[in-house]
Amino acid sequence: MGLDQYAYRRLPEETSEENIELAYWRKHNRLQGWMEQLWEDKGRPNAQEGGFNCVELEITLSDLEQLEAHVENKSLPETGGFFFGDDSFSWTDENDKPFEDGDYYYKETDLDFIRDAREAISDGQKVYYNCWW
Repeated sequence: MGLDQYAYRRLPEETSEENIELAYWRKHNRLQGWMEQLWEDKGRPNAQEGGFNCVELEITLSDLEQLEAHVENKSLPETGGFFFGDDSFSWTDENDKPFEDGDYYYKETDLDFIRDAREAISDGQKVYYNCWW
């Protein structure tokens, strides 16, 4: 068990159910905290009992701009949760060495997601974030 996070794109038609994965994260708790705050700021769309879990959150170009600034500045919020694991900024690389200042384990994945999500939106698709814990 633990925090599994997904970003995917989909054609905007209401009947479209085909999700095409853009990114997957495992226990990236700081991203989870940022996305949960975004969900709160948007008025808790698609809210379910149990909070921000298994809730589809649409991501816009404006959201991506804000996220990119937080990723580049390594300022995603510290976020805890029973299934969320250790602070995702404190992880080490494959050789068990700490990352250089400004870097962290998922930084490249985060930036790749932002790039791919922008491209999907510019192609007329919708982008979503979802998690399960």
